[in-house]
This record gives sequence, C-alpha cells and structure tokens, in this order.
Amino acid sequence: MRILICAVGRMKTGPETQLLDRYMERFRSAGRGIGISAADIRELPESRNANAGLRRQAEAGAMVAAIGADSRIVALDETGKDCSSAEIAGLLQRDLDSGSPAISFLIGGPDGHGDQVLQQAGLRLAFGRATWPHQLVRIMLAEQLYRAVTILTGHPYHRG
Repeated sequence: MRILICAVGRMKTGPETQLLDRYMERFRSAGRGIGISAADIRELPESRNANAGLRRQAEAGAMVAAIGADSRIVALDETGKDCSSAEIAGLLQRDLDSGSPAISFLIGGPDGHGDQVLQQAGLRLAFGRATWPHQLVRIMLAEQLYRAVTILTGHPYHRG
C-alpha cells in the first residue's frame, strides 16, 4: 500500500523540514515490514485567485488530480473526527487488510478544503479543534503515521 501526504503550500528549509523528514524516514523504514511500499509527500502551489471560495475549489481540484483514482482520501480538517493514535493505527490496518492500494492524506491551503475534497473523503481527520499551521500539521501527521506503524508492529515507541 502507498501512503501520500498531499499538501497545499511549500515547506521552507529549516528545522521543521528536518523534523518532517526524520518522521517520514522512520515511517518508511518501519512501514516496509507491514506492507507499506511507499510514503511520499507532494506539495502543490496555493491558488492565486482573489476569492477564497475559488481558491479552495482550484486547490481541491489540483489535489484530487494529483493523488490518483485508486487512492482512499483522508482530509485533514478542523471539523473532522478527532482520532486517537490507536484509531489511526486501526485505519492503516484495515486498509492493509483489505488490500487498498493507497491512502492519501490531504492538507488544504489557508482557506481549508474545497467541496470536491470533502465530498470524496472517506474520513475527515482533525488534530483537535485548534487551527494549526500547515507545516506543523504535516509534522504531526508524519509522527502519527510513524506511531501507527509502531503500534501495529509492537515497537515500544508508543506507550499509551
């Protein structure tokens, strides 16, 4: 199974990018043992449209086009379900068990997700009700994916 984090906007070089890279490498390494064949990040440019609604729609269309038709969509959205780390591990396990080819975790731009993403999402996932900077959301998602794999493999990283 392939995992993709698709995000609107670019990470700048610095400690945040280093932390993101570290968790993604840990996730890739640990995930190979349970059938995760790839884990990538795809960054898309923010729309330059002056209207927020049109920006959301343009970004949503670009995200859906970028992920491929065989991917299950999980939209990170502040109105989504607040899942525990064990529940995120269960999500991965269910998709692995069902032979799902891919899961794409979508992080919208500053204005949020457009309708196309929200309507196609099999799950809306929240990291609490607070609004987080998109760079931190990427890091938190990468850490939770790594944590999910350690839960599934019995690694002692997760002690919750």
